[in-house]
Amino acid sequence: MRGHIIKRKGQKNSDHWTLIVDLPSDNGKRKQHWETVKGTRKEAQKRLNEILRQLDTGAFVKPDRMTVGQYLTEWIRDYVEPNRSPGTTDGYRDIVRAHLIPELGAIRLHELKPEHIQAYYTRLLKSGRIRGGGGLCPKTIKNHHRLLSKALNEAVEQGRLMRNVALAVKPPRCEHKEMACLSPEEVKHFLELAKDTPFYVLFYTAIYTGLRRGEILGLRWKDIDVDLLSLSVQRTLQHIPKAGYVIKEPKTKQSRRFVDLPTSLAIMLREYKQEQELTFKNLWGYTITPDDLVFCTTDGKPLPPNGVTKAFRDLAKKAGYRGVRFHDLRHTYATIMMGLGIHPKVVSMALGHTSIMTTLDLYSHKIPGLGASAAQRFEEALRRAEGAMEGAR
Repeated sequence: MRGHIIKRKGQKNSDHWTLIVDLPSDNGKRKQHWETVKGTRKEAQKRLNEILRQLDTGAFVKPDRMTVGQYLTEWIRDYVEPNRSPGTTDGYRDIVRAHLIPELGAIRLHELKPEHIQAYYTRLLKSGRIRGGGGLCPKTIKNHHRLLSKALNEAVEQGRLMRNVALAVKPPRCEHKEMACLSPEEVKHFLELAKDTPFYVLFYTAIYTGLRRGEILGLRWKDIDVDLLSLSVQRTLQHIPKAGYVIKEPKTKQSRRFVDLPTSLAIMLREYKQEQELTFKNLWGYTITPDDLVFCTTDGKPLPPNGVTKAFRDLAKKAGYRGVRFHDLRHTYATIMMGLGIHPKVVSMALGHTSIMTTLDLYSHKIPGLGASAAQRFEEALRRAEGAMEGAR
């Protein structure tokens, strides 16, 4: 007999059953798998049949006592930390510690079911905020779903689980949120206000290049050639709580790129460097080197990314642009460029997108009159063809 079911002793009126299954032996000694099932005898028999099928196909994974919390902690340490950036690792760790472990951590890893995860997402929607009460937005919950799915995929690859139960769960649907972009007139108004702040050149650079915040803060003077009107993106700067400032290479090959500078920005950066050299020399007797940061504090240290974001947010609010983020300057750059008829491939390369399709998906709908222009050009082409045919008769 490969497997059988017995009623739990002393549980005559209960719904607990014990499954005993003979496992293949590799040393001549008898090996068994014991498992408790709660439910009807029919449900216990169904589980027994499932185990026997798994044994026949080689898909059976003997459960252990590891909990979801223990596994996620181990996964962060052994898989995420060595293979992901410090920023990504820190974000994953926060989600695991603040949400996943308190909600799902006590469940045995092999006993985690889709209904556990679905109920978890429902609770997050209603009361997932750690501070202030209220629920988390669907987009944030979708990030939790991606993390959990990645972790369980790794457990399947390691042979700890037979399947990834997160794949049977659908996170809340995210509503499409229109990206915020400034018009050329709004850009001009914003920069006029920025002239009186220490971040004027930084904001100007963001608008005229489309660089990400970390890319701008990681710029060194040797990355900029004002004579050739060119800028080289070679690294990014991030600030990780408890770890400090972290310099790393861009995430993708396409992110390592050259960006052309408009003349106005090249002149501005040249003057900015001269002012910085004078300040450093007067304050510290220090001469700027090519490896020094372009945008830094008066003692040459990196600018806090969150400080730059706050300065932008305060200035945008003063300008009357509520809800506009620093990253939206990147969207503004791309939208204006596409609206001017600049080829999408040129825009894609400047932004460091992996594919031109990413650029088109994000920004083609932001170009007013694009469809009408195409329809008009189509009609004109057919008219010319019709005229040519009439002339040939």
